[in-house]
Amino acid sequence: MNCAVCGNPLLFDRVAFHCSCGVFVHAYCWDKHVLQAHRPAFEVGTVDLNGEFKVKESKVEEAASDKQVTQSIRIREE
Repeated sequence: MNCAVCGNPLLFDRVAFHCSCGVFVHAYCWDKHVLQAHRPAFEVGTVDLNGEFKVKESKVEEAASDKQVTQSIRIREE
């Protein structure tokens, strides 16, 4: 059996993850699998010494604003 991300064999003495989507991946390939296959929404930013998160760019807001624009155009056309 091979890893779904890198294609190398999954060895019997190494840790392998079984994802809910059905694939098996190496432990060190897990992050790549989640980002490539499942594409979760996330925000990029920084954390200051007080533990406050400051957003630099937001992929969530861009996707939501695109959906709102297309829906409002459809409503106006009707």
